[in-house]
Amino acid sequence: MKWDRYGLTDSQWKIANYVQKHLQQVLLSTEKEIAQEIGVSIATVSRFWQAIGYQNLKEFKKEMKDNWEVSPAGKMKNVSKQLSSKSMYVTIEKSLGLLQETLEHLDENEFLQAIDLLHKAKSIHILALGPSKGLGELLTYRIARFGKHIQTFQKQGHELFEEMIHLTEKDVLIIFAFGRLLPEAKVLLSYQRQKHYHSILITDQLVADFSSFSTITLYASRGEANEFHSMIAPTLLIENLILKLGMKEEEKNIERLETLSRLRKQFSEELPR
Repeated sequence: MKWDRYGLTDSQWKIANYVQKHLQQVLLSTEKEIAQEIGVSIATVSRFWQAIGYQNLKEFKKEMKDNWEVSPAGKMKNVSKQLSSKSMYVTIEKSLGLLQETLEHLDENEFLQAIDLLHKAKSIHILALGPSKGLGELLTYRIARFGKHIQTFQKQGHELFEEMIHLTEKDVLIIFAFGRLLPEAKVLLSYQRQKHYHSILITDQLVADFSSFSTITLYASRGEANEFHSMIAPTLLIENLILKLGMKEEEKNIERLETLSRLRKQFSEELPR
């Protein structure tokens, strides 16, 4: 947006700068949340929308969402506009940008705490719905090799309760929360306060009220709201979780993997790859 045409005050420039850098988050926030992030009053935020030609935050959000077309179809339209017969949309440069943003916001202490929680967990439970389902399956497939009891939630809606009854205080819950927190995730994080298990939230939201509900929050960039959402950075994050966890009991895990290799060779004719 061309902010210099509005004649903004110093406080309004602060808001404009935040909106410019965090538009995706603004579309998911209230005026109170925006004010808290910037360090201005709610009244100042309210007056800002009128200063840039909107009645209120609601009207601003509506126009931004309409213009950006953040539906799956809209994202593909944005891709087609940028593609040509001789180019790729998910370029090396674009991928590196997502990876760099993820690494810049990676809290080393939180990452190591997450590894420690997974190492000590009696069981690991994963909620990976929608586009994150593949990430959950990758985690399950790799971590199971280390002798850990790990599984993904197979049910949704009220049937989730059938699986929740098995959660204990010695377990760790991994939740993928891309874009927003799904009802199933809200229930699991609320239940955490009763059963006292730990949770690791993997999200593409740098600023989100739901991040405070989990024990650990890890950020992975997927691009802006109107873009095709790439899973390159989230995949990098979980692969590092897997590798670092495997190093916790390196000798035992190497022995398990060697056993796996021997089994493959021994029964290669009966069960070919």
